[in-house]
Amino acid sequence: MNAASPSATPPAKLASVMAARRTPEQVRARRTLVWREMLTSLWAPLCIIAIVLFPYTVLIEYVPTAASWAQPAMKGLGLLMVAYFAALLVWRNVSPKEKQLRRLRHEAHELISENERILQKPGVREKVSPAVAEQIAEQALKVEGASAAGDSDALVREVKALEALTTQHLGAFRKESAADFVGGFVKMLLVALVFRTFIVEPYRIPSGSMLPTLQIGDQVFINKFIYGVRVPFANVVPFVIVRPPARGDVIVFNNPVNEATDYIKRVVGVPGDTVEMYDGVVHINGQPQARQLVDGEYIVHNITDSGQWYDQQEALYQESLSGVPHSVLQTPTRMPRHEGPYVVPEGHVFVMGDNRDNSSDSRHGLGVTGYGRTEFVPYGHIKGKAMVVWLSLGYHGLFHGLFGGTGLRLDRFFEPVR
Repeated sequence: MNAASPSATPPAKLASVMAARRTPEQVRARRTLVWREMLTSLWAPLCIIAIVLFPYTVLIEYVPTAASWAQPAMKGLGLLMVAYFAALLVWRNVSPKEKQLRRLRHEAHELISENERILQKPGVREKVSPAVAEQIAEQALKVEGASAAGDSDALVREVKALEALTTQHLGAFRKESAADFVGGFVKMLLVALVFRTFIVEPYRIPSGSMLPTLQIGDQVFINKFIYGVRVPFANVVPFVIVRPPARGDVIVFNNPVNEATDYIKRVVGVPGDTVEMYDGVVHINGQPQARQLVDGEYIVHNITDSGQWYDQQEALYQESLSGVPHSVLQTPTRMPRHEGPYVVPEGHVFVMGDNRDNSSDSRHGLGVTGYGRTEFVPYGHIKGKAMVVWLSLGYHGLFHGLFGGTGLRLDRFFEPVR
């Protein structure tokens, strides 16, 4: 009989029973298998980059001079991980033995996990005798041993035996309920939502408004928590975590006059500031911000709405906003003699693109209300601070000849956003 009497002791967890029965040799073999599976997963290169990227981002944010050595190191690691991913992809698809073993190991893992899940369901442990759980654990160890040995024939045989045991003793409990499925899906969704909402979110640069700082096709990571926890849809920030937005920060925000779009611009004015421009020079509270001409005939690469690349010639300047140096582009012949004054209200920031004469920013109604109408960005609409370029699919990168001039820009890997 499968059912235990009411006074019988419920079986221990399957994982606990298996752990207690493993010999030292089996423990070592299992540990080796786990590491092998992790390092041969296509997720491995991405996880390694993700693990290293967090301390790198913190380092270049708070110790900017460290970028001189940290960025080349990260670029080297990034290229190594690209090669790692490509090698894994080729190996996993050209080796018939590896393809078969990975499929069998996956089936074995899923079957053992299913047994563990069933035995932990409320009421099931009381209905299954400890002897049955011991028998299943013993067979699961045989499956694990065949998997660690890389013996596909033995693995097929042992998985079939475990499947038969599962059907015989746990068949009545195998059907996954709708609640189990929905619960698992909701958990994964919540994890992804919390991560994107409060920690880090990727953003793709769609236009040339931030040239030359950010190139079209750059993929940047946004620090979501530096300014405070933003409540989505309500567009409020209840409290600041690290600091409020500062002059010179490059921010991603939900356009307050067209909430269907996100913009990326540079903070030029903070609450209480009076911002003016004279002949292209930014003045904050009456003080001109340092600026010098670098190249009067600088070429950048912009793109049309139809996806055609073209050369844009501008004057390149090095500007400093309250001590934050960055590059800006301007067209000398198009510079208005005077712009402003723009008085920044409390709880808002004034933003401009670094491509000053080709940017729908606060001076021009954020691209919606038009020229002559000033629009400020409320704190509650700011999604976060752009930190680092982690990938770039832009002008003249690798394989650009196959994709209309767009390719993988290795030179942009892990470029700090300044």
